[in-house]
Amino acid sequence: MNKKKMIAMILAGGQGSRLYVLTKDLAKPAVPYGGKYRIIDFPLSNCVNSGVDTVGVLTQYEPLELSEYIGNGQPWDLDRMGGGVFVLPPYQRSSGSDWYSGTANAIYQNMNFIDRYDPEYVAILSGDHIYKMDYSEMLEAHRRANAAATIAVCQVPWEEAPRFGIMNTDENGDVVEFEEKPKKPKSNLASMGIYIFTTEKLRKYLEADAADQGSQNDFGKNVIPAMLAAGEKLATYRFEGYWKDVGTIDSLWEANMDVLDPRVPLDLYDPEWKIYARTPIMPPHWVMEGASVQNSMITEGCVVGGTVDFTILSAGVTVEPGAVVRDSIVMPNASVKAGAVVEYAIIAEGAVICEDAKVGMRPEDVENKDEWGVAVVGPGVKVGAGAVVKPKQIVGRNVPAAEKEALK
Repeated sequence: MNKKKMIAMILAGGQGSRLYVLTKDLAKPAVPYGGKYRIIDFPLSNCVNSGVDTVGVLTQYEPLELSEYIGNGQPWDLDRMGGGVFVLPPYQRSSGSDWYSGTANAIYQNMNFIDRYDPEYVAILSGDHIYKMDYSEMLEAHRRANAAATIAVCQVPWEEAPRFGIMNTDENGDVVEFEEKPKKPKSNLASMGIYIFTTEKLRKYLEADAADQGSQNDFGKNVIPAMLAAGEKLATYRFEGYWKDVGTIDSLWEANMDVLDPRVPLDLYDPEWKIYARTPIMPPHWVMEGASVQNSMITEGCVVGGTVDFTILSAGVTVEPGAVVRDSIVMPNASVKAGAVVEYAIIAEGAVICEDAKVGMRPEDVENKDEWGVAVVGPGVKVGAGAVVKPKQIVGRNVPAAEKEALK
């Protein structure tokens, strides 16, 4: 096997519990995004655009659809001899095995895969962030710093800093202190969960972590602090572009709406840095006579007869005449029937919003602002005729139609 300069390992096994019904039967990296993509498309595309041609995708929770989506890696030009993309679920060993018990343990259990390519460096990436990054530039910074590990960081608003792992650095940008979700942060440099390790250092500290029975086997909570305590040089790599952790309903909705905002520096039309995806084979979208579409993204196979405004329609979506969809995300093959109104909502794959149903509401129409939030209709759920899904409500099962008398 040819020796590689750097390979990438994408952590894609998380449950994504804060996305509720959207990830009940689906790994978070496989959640649709931006009409045409899945979240996993971003780290995969970043790898191939950065010249990284060997990628391990570590799966665990509900891996079937994600594994099927990745396939042989052809959409990302990762169907290669002597490299490519590999889905790496937990597996039985002669010495026994467990589920991955943390991010560090997931990599530790796959050291044999890393050893096949004998790389000088290993990039550890998250499978559930929306961003475009050139990992080759981060690698060059890592080599110049002669660091054991380099951690990608970005500045976050001070009020959001307590949500992140915070890196306190010296004048050279080296880490002097790491604080996991501090109540009173000293810095607003947040770890992005993107690391480049010199392989020999990665092996040393993963082995030590595996031997520590009290460890949670997590990079942020255990491995990075252990390296810092041992006096290892930990450099930071400042990232200035768009980055979004889509771990909650609100952040997923916001990240999708950002696609429609020209002021947001996430350019999906950049020919120099394409985001590749496995797209369905469908006919072109069709906007009917009398339909109204404004500032929206309409992808292949959509049929639009109603009003669509500031909305993302994924492949195969139908919006019938008389239906209204505003400020929303409608995922693949969902249907909004005549007379239905969908506002500030996420409609998951294959859901059906029946005639005259109402899902979500504009924030200005809610008297108590604490009661407002993005409404969510789960995959395959049918919201019956005339039924109402309130703001902030998350629906994981069919909603019966309203009584006919109530519809009069």
